[in-house]
Amino acid sequence: MRRPKARSRARSPSPAKRAAGAPVVTLIGGDGVGPEVIDAALAVIGATGVEIEWDRQTAGAYAVKRFGTPVPDALIKSLKRTRVALKGPLETRSGEGYRSINVYLRKTFDLYANLRPTLSFAGVQTPFRNIDLIVVRENTEDLYSGIEHVVARGVVESIKVITARASRRIARFAFEYARRHKRKSLTAIHKANIMKLSDGLFIRCARGVAKEYPEIKYREQIVDAACMRLVTDPSSFDVLLLENLYGDIVSDLCAGLVGGLGLVPGANYGDKGAIFEAVHGTAPDLAGKGTANPIAAILSGAMMLDYLGYAGAAAAIRTATGKVLRSGRVLTGDIGGKATTAAMTAAVIAALGSNR
Repeated sequence: MRRPKARSRARSPSPAKRAAGAPVVTLIGGDGVGPEVIDAALAVIGATGVEIEWDRQTAGAYAVKRFGTPVPDALIKSLKRTRVALKGPLETRSGEGYRSINVYLRKTFDLYANLRPTLSFAGVQTPFRNIDLIVVRENTEDLYSGIEHVVARGVVESIKVITARASRRIARFAFEYARRHKRKSLTAIHKANIMKLSDGLFIRCARGVAKEYPEIKYREQIVDAACMRLVTDPSSFDVLLLENLYGDIVSDLCAGLVGGLGLVPGANYGDKGAIFEAVHGTAPDLAGKGTANPIAAILSGAMMLDYLGYAGAAAAIRTATGKVLRSGRVLTGDIGGKATTAAMTAAVIAALGSNR
């Protein structure tokens, strides 16, 4: 299996200017396997020689136990100061407890664009070859606005919020990314045949922005048809533009095409900051066992380095990661091997050294 050509290296659309001295980055270890995979990312970043001052903060379940809140004031102050974070997964319970911290942080800091590059790696066995997809997800509204209320006993209403401002903003982000990285097409995914007002507004905004980028082929597809097509002919897609909920679901589907969530990095960008995090969750069943796949966290760290202006170090991490996966000798259990988190991390660091 060959890794596709590196036309899709995922960088921030507007890398931050590197300040004098080591940059300061907020570090959030997370819950479950978070601290383990984040430690792996730190070790790999350190092995590149890039010096970063880490401002360690807590959030999520651990913060609730220690501070009585999932989002301590110290965390918010740190993010306001650094405007950049590397973050592990945080626990969000289903149907109870506090609201998603991920959603809260994205909305608080207006991190409106979620970018999830999904690439095939030689050495990871899946039924698919040469996957090269970029998922761009609107991050601040839709059903994730969290506006819900009880209408009557046994009847609950959730409100889907779609605005022209947010729709145009995320469409322009996606087209700018496509232009900068020389992508050939962009597909807006929707359900406007049913939600004619909300999804209709979204695709009308996307169409308007598309006119500004005539060199990029613009297409539209209904979300259920797009999911079917992704698992039958993924090569027909390039950049995918989605609303919040569809983007969350479809990005996980895309991860399944390349071997799972343990391989896919993610970034949340705003005009004045960014948070980098793996796509996967806390995996509490694996916590403390030392078997979690660190690749998604490591590659999220590479995206962060791109944003901070260390493109060479970021590229070196991607090359080393690809080399380890291509060999097929050091793989964690989720991708067909028996390696530990530490062994996978050590292999990437060794590959970094051999490439110098």
